[in-house]
Amino acid sequence: MTAHSIRDAALFHFARDGYEGASLRAIADEVGIKKPSIYAHFSNKDDLFLHTLAFAFQEVRRHTLEYFRDHADIPLEQRLKGLLFWFEEEYHAHASARFMLRNCYYPPLNLYSEVMDLVYPFLDGMERILIRLFERAIRHGELPSVPAEQAAIAFMTFLDGITVEIIYGSSRRYKRRLEASWPVFWHGIHHMNEEARAIVLEGDSPS
Repeated sequence: MTAHSIRDAALFHFARDGYEGASLRAIADEVGIKKPSIYAHFSNKDDLFLHTLAFAFQEVRRHTLEYFRDHADIPLEQRLKGLLFWFEEEYHAHASARFMLRNCYYPPLNLYSEVMDLVYPFLDGMERILIRLFERAIRHGELPSVPAEQAAIAFMTFLDGITVEIIYGSSRRYKRRLEASWPVFWHGIHHMNEEARAIVLEGDSPS
């Protein structure tokens, strides 16, 4: 139980202060133990950081799946756009989302490879979830027959492009970018096949 308590305290401190700023002594004080007691559960600060970050990724994935489950009955466009608003709320409400997101963009240099080993499987898992959503929407007639994988990657790229405003900008800037960009993204999803056919036809035309 103490290991979980240490991890929970570390999550708050790492999310607020980052890897460099977080103090093992402060984490121990919050749990009500001496600093050396941490080493009975984690070999060092790096080990505690990585265990805590892995837990943060699990929490964000769990919350994301819960979001999709709880909004399964609304149209796909509302569900996906709503996810973008929901994600900003998660960032402000939960240390796990703040910790995860900041380390996706700015991991500690000495742990870069280890952090990326957590980041990429998470992103790949999100893409798989989105591919299934797009495939289901196509089967149910919500979308034209578009390449589901391409649509999923495009959505993740869109999310990545505006998410930076959560960390470095403001809620107002985030929502402004979201509202301005969403119609372009959604229009593009609906016309992917038309645009692909136009490129093919243009390539076949005589020069």
